[in-house]
Amino acid sequence: METVLLVALVVAATFATAALSAVAGFGGGVLLLPVFVAVLGTRDAVAVLTVAQLASNGSRVWFNRCEVERRLVGIFAIGAVPAAAAGALLFSTAPLPALTRLIGVFLLIMVVWRRWKPHAARLDDRAFAAVGAASGFSSALVGSVGPMVAPFFLARGLLRGAYIGTEAASAVVMHLTKLVVFGAAAVLTASSAAVGLALAPAGAAGAWAGKRIVDRLPAHLFVLIIEAGLIASGLLLAITGG
Repeated sequence: METVLLVALVVAATFATAALSAVAGFGGGVLLLPVFVAVLGTRDAVAVLTVAQLASNGSRVWFNRCEVERRLVGIFAIGAVPAAAAGALLFSTAPLPALTRLIGVFLLIMVVWRRWKPHAARLDDRAFAAVGAASGFSSALVGSVGPMVAPFFLARGLLRGAYIGTEAASAVVMHLTKLVVFGAAAVLTASSAAVGLALAPAGAAGAWAGKRIVDRLPAHLFVLIIEAGLIASGLLLAITGG
């Protein structure tokens, strides 16, 4: 019975955070990560999250496919792909307690960053590729960095479906790179891949539900929910180390 409840909790959390992310444009991955850490442990949690986020972000790309700015995704990928590979290699050998506390501190930093820098200057292509590099490296270590990169996508003038789809497509590039390296380094095992794939329908359904309500409800309410979850989870992981 306990196992059934845990499975139900993880599926529900995957659906809910995917829906939140589809509305607010960010936050699903980082809010879901503490749930996975509690159930699976830190290293498996990041690997499973990567698989689940690939499905969730892929769904958001599909639902907003007509509005994706492909050129911007390509610029982002120039920096993100090699940096994500390097970060994934470092992640595979880092000690687990340190990784767990790093994730906790990072979640808190995300909230502060969002409040301190709700808007970002419009960057040229070279600087945007550098954002991709920083995002790829950080994402490999802490699972997801959506709240920190969101302002840079918004600063390019992307709105609603264009913003959500383009940011999600850029995340897909990072997650694919990480999965290749995680697989080569034996961080992504058959069991963790199976768990992530099993959660894919819940992530896709959440993305679909979020797409249905994105034009009906104010996104700032979802942002507040996400930030409250980040603060609680960040404090727990930073203090206890998982």
